[in-house]
Amino acid sequence: MLDRVFQIFGLHGSSVMPFIVSGGCAVPGVMASRTLKSPKERLATLLTVPFMNCGAKLPVFALLVAAFFSQNEARVMFLVTLISWVGALLVARLLRSTVIRREPSPFVMELPPYRLPTFRGLFLHTWERTWQYIKKAGTVILAISILLWAMMTFPGLPESRTKAFEQARANVLASAPAGMLEHIEAAGEETTLSAQAEAVKHQLNAIEAEQAMAGLRHSAAGRIGTFLEPVSRLAGFDWRTNIALLGGFAAKEVVVSTLGTAYSLSEVDPEENRSLARTLSASPAWSPLAAWSLIVFTMFYAPCFVAVVCIAREAGSWKWGAFSVIFNTALALALSIAVFQIDSLLSL
Repeated sequence: MLDRVFQIFGLHGSSVMPFIVSGGCAVPGVMASRTLKSPKERLATLLTVPFMNCGAKLPVFALLVAAFFSQNEARVMFLVTLISWVGALLVARLLRSTVIRREPSPFVMELPPYRLPTFRGLFLHTWERTWQYIKKAGTVILAISILLWAMMTFPGLPESRTKAFEQARANVLASAPAGMLEHIEAAGEETTLSAQAEAVKHQLNAIEAEQAMAGLRHSAAGRIGTFLEPVSRLAGFDWRTNIALLGGFAAKEVVVSTLGTAYSLSEVDPEENRSLARTLSASPAWSPLAAWSLIVFTMFYAPCFVAVVCIAREAGSWKWGAFSVIFNTALALALSIAVFQIDSLLSL
């Protein structure tokens, strides 16, 4: 049914299934392109299915939509899905007109015999998909999470900076009445403190947050994020967002949790991100336009590491895996900059 539409963009009617499957995960979507007989059409499909909004991207979109578009969540999520499909088809047309030129092949469909599914077959297919994700979570995601933690922790603050924060903390405690710190520590979250105790608690929390932020910026990940900031600022991303996006090169699942760590909220469950959404919406570094810019970048930038490996295997060459990383990231950055600079252009 969609072959005529897909032919306009240089794809084949059989490309529909890889696109649909990639809505869950790009890895089986890439594998599903094996049904395409034409090498050029299969390659164009391989390179564009990662643009679909897989399950790993959805927590990022849900976070930003909840933070900045809470009044129109359903409409914005539908628009995000529409953008991913239109973007994938347009990029396919671009690739088929440039680096992957060849006349489209005619649509021939061979219908297999249909049989009732068996419980054994259902169990085997379910276990296969489950085991794929267990391997991904237990190897790639775990390894990248450990690496990110190390990069966001080491090296620590210099001793002079640490002593400065300790001195600031000591000054606050010296100005407080005796025994107030013990009273604050013993009080629960629901306990109402006096105005003076609240002020002391607020000052101590501000020092802790400032020290954590200084430590993160001094870390290896913070230095990389700061180094990239002159370019990423054009798209509305600060150094903390850069850290999260760097982790997303390995697995998009870690973007939300890394953002939570970068904003000093410790571990953040991608499914329970309300505290992080409130933090982002209150931050002066963020705006609805910056949120749209990050949505577009997350949608189009490099596939996760496992998907890149699959693309290289299916295409028969690592050059196409590298092309997917470089081309997708450059495209995503250009689109994000265009989105974020709309405000400046309209002002002019």
